[in-house]
Amino acid sequence: MGLKWVDSLDIAIELNDKYPEVDPIHVNFVDLRKWVLELEDFDDDPDHSGERILEAIQMAWLDEKD
Repeated sequence: MGLKWVDSLDIAIELNDKYPEVDPIHVNFVDLRKWVLELEDFDDDPDHSGERILEAIQMAWLDEKD
């Protein structure tokens, strides 16, 4: 079973592993969406993302960094 947009914490963990040098606060939502779609385990409709979902992923990623 793959990652869905609602799996913000799991997506954040994957992003943190893939991009350990990146500060999530400086990632724009266009790049963040692209990176999520490129995750190997991601399996959801690309059109079901929105600003709220991307913000939740970004905040979870920030928490992972701490």
